[in-house]
Amino acid sequence: MTTETKPNHIGRKIARIRELRGIKQETLAEELGISQQSVSNLEQSETVEEMKLEEVAKVLGVTKEAIENFSEETVLNVISNTFNSNDSSTLNAINIQPSFNPIDKIVELYERLVHAEKDKVMYLEELLKKK
Repeated sequence: MTTETKPNHIGRKIARIRELRGIKQETLAEELGISQQSVSNLEQSETVEEMKLEEVAKVLGVTKEAIENFSEETVLNVISNTFNSNDSSTLNAINIQPSFNPIDKIVELYERLVHAEKDKVMYLEELLKKK
């Protein structure tokens, strides 16, 4: 019985980290000073030279080792083990209940705007009287 290991496809790992970070190929290309097509080719490569990998890691905000050791399963495990909808901080983030009445704030802002307009009219009337 033989066990085959998955190939360590660095390009796919770079692409996945880039996607998770919400970075487009064009943005990565611009930061690296290369074309978008070069980034596409890089992401299709099974291996990447050390210097280029370090540059990519820096732009993606991770270490070279993080790219080399990246695993989808690990990411999913971290997410599933840390997200808990029963957590009060998660509930508070989702269900925001302001301690003030938003309509009162709108009325307050409107009153301030009207007052500012009245001040402006008075100032302009004074300028006209001086002439």
